[in-house]
Amino acid sequence: MPAPTVPRIAILGFSIECNKFAPPATKAHFLARTYLEGEAILAEARGATPTMLPETPGFVAAMDAAGPWRPVGIALAMSEPNGPVEHSFFEELLETISRRLRAALPVDGVYICAHGAALTTQEDDPEGVLFETVRDIVGPGVPVVATFDLHANVSDRMVDLIDAFIGYRTNPHLDMRERGAEAAGALHELLAGAKTELVRVRLPIVPPTVTMLTAAGPYAEMIALGQRRMTRAIMNVSVMGGFAFADTAKNGLSVIVTARGDRQAAADLAREIAQYGWDNRARFYPTLTPLDEAMQMALAAGRDKSLPALAFADVADNPGGGGRGNTMFLLRAFAEVGVEGALFGVIYDPPLAAEAHAYGLHYNFEARFNRAETTKFSEPWAAPARVVALGNGDCVGRRGIYAGLRLALGPCAALRIGGITVVVVSHRVQCADPVFFEMMGLDIAKARSVVVKSRGHFRGGFDEFFGPERIVEVDLPGLTSPVLSRFEWTRLPRPVIPLDEGVEFSLT
Repeated sequence: MPAPTVPRIAILGFSIECNKFAPPATKAHFLARTYLEGEAILAEARGATPTMLPETPGFVAAMDAAGPWRPVGIALAMSEPNGPVEHSFFEELLETISRRLRAALPVDGVYICAHGAALTTQEDDPEGVLFETVRDIVGPGVPVVATFDLHANVSDRMVDLIDAFIGYRTNPHLDMRERGAEAAGALHELLAGAKTELVRVRLPIVPPTVTMLTAAGPYAEMIALGQRRMTRAIMNVSVMGGFAFADTAKNGLSVIVTARGDRQAAADLAREIAQYGWDNRARFYPTLTPLDEAMQMALAAGRDKSLPALAFADVADNPGGGGRGNTMFLLRAFAEVGVEGALFGVIYDPPLAAEAHAYGLHYNFEARFNRAETTKFSEPWAAPARVVALGNGDCVGRRGIYAGLRLALGPCAALRIGGITVVVVSHRVQCADPVFFEMMGLDIAKARSVVVKSRGHFRGGFDEFFGPERIVEVDLPGLTSPVLSRFEWTRLPRPVIPLDEGVEFSLT
């Protein structure tokens, strides 16, 4: 009997969420987070504290556990959310992937770690371009599976060129490793001869970010419906909420069903879930707390210890959606009215962090925020401050989306401004993990108010301190404001909910 074939599997990826209204992402942004080629991908994926997000480690671990295989690392580029990627870097990455993948042939399968909401300065569907490149190289008979963030904006090209579409099911994203493992399972089925059919249905709904949580709400119910309808005929159901700030023709809430050979089953289920979403379209409108009301809540929490402590989310300046992490609207307002017992994190301001390090602990000075920043909404502001902690920013995530990841925030400083302690960092990141305060020696449990520049991932990191009833999402200006009418849209398909009246949709 001949020995069983050990499959050769190519691993590659391009993962970034791009906000059209933010400054461009450069190669340096990827090098600062995750850029790997060849065997370095496998070494990092199998490491105890990788820099990459967990779907690739989850895929590799599941493949390792399933039996012998020959992984072939191609190239993996991953960055914090930002503006459109400079097209020259995308072309460079595409050339690297093409060259290394051709050199690796023949391969028996391909795993792609994608995001789905990438842009370049010249291309609105770079994932589609990447998938087309991969398919042209490996040919029509080689199975290709891909994982996606649930904020993916999905084109037909992205669906038509792969054999299994596997999107996250949790927001905050706590199931990335599991989805990587699911991709490995799907690939094994395809290697064993399974054939798949993929069907996509797009709704004229562009959900604001705060309406896409998966603990409760219409989006959560769509995902849950898909999971309840799983049968032997269905391999995967992915409900992609999309990312409005990409502003592309492929924007819109999409349902993608991967079926085992039964296209009608995939179509029926995709239509059922889409119809449920449309029937609940009135629930895809954001509800935020005005700044004046948030100020009064923070003042009361600081003065009256019998009241519960609160978490305030600056959802409009979320670095996890391309925000710069340095708008002053909330910090200035809280400082000016004298909020006490507050922690504020994290502000991206490398010059201010460097200045605090130069002065040293316990130094009193005028902290000048945004002296070097010219981005819209990032206004200068200054206040008397005292340096209360300094650090190098090297840490390992403790909870939520960053749990177990090795992070480098650069020189960091904690500054006391009145009754508020502000954490300033040198590498832009959303405040989604308590470790960003804890590494500076700050006790979250003793704070009366905790302000985070994050849209939703902080819920998966700070849930041990704040339940949903103690979270306040504040209505502020910023590059990631959930109030979509504040932006100038040029490519997003219209009419759509929640921007337009009289939006129509029919599955017949």
